[in-house]
Amino acid sequence: MSLIPSFFGNRRSNVFDPFSLDIWDPFEGFPFSSTVANVPSSSRETSAFANARIDWKETPEAHIFKADLPGLKKEEVKVEVEEGGVLQISGERSKEQEEKNDKWHRVERSSGKFLRRFRLPENAKTNQVKASMENGVLTVTVPKVEVKKPEVKSIEISG
Repeated sequence: MSLIPSFFGNRRSNVFDPFSLDIWDPFEGFPFSSTVANVPSSSRETSAFANARIDWKETPEAHIFKADLPGLKKEEVKVEVEEGGVLQISGERSKEQEEKNDKWHRVERSSGKFLRRFRLPENAKTNQVKASMENGVLTVTVPKVEVKKPEVKSIEISG
């Protein structure tokens, strides 16, 4: 854990990970952020829930992404592969309805849009991506191109 305070929010992504393309809004939290013309509105909107936690594991057969998305239905999540081999996982968690008689003591759960992008390696079969959702966990499986091992032929030595 870092002893240096983060001036850029609660970002725990690895800046040295070349495959991670997190969406981050440097103007988040500033009062003028909605009036900044140069920052696209999609960037401002996705920063609200950009902290969707995703694990990426590589097995000999595939790249497997697991995202914890509690409370979301599969209809509220979108998985896409863009040209150039970029996997994009996005969705939106709606804010809970507030009643006039409700008194909130604590609000810790995030709501809003989220968007995560990952550049897939060359060995990914982007046309065979599969996704499933079970118990609030999204699993995206990207098969890998099979690497053929060179055939070795044994030569008998005479003499």
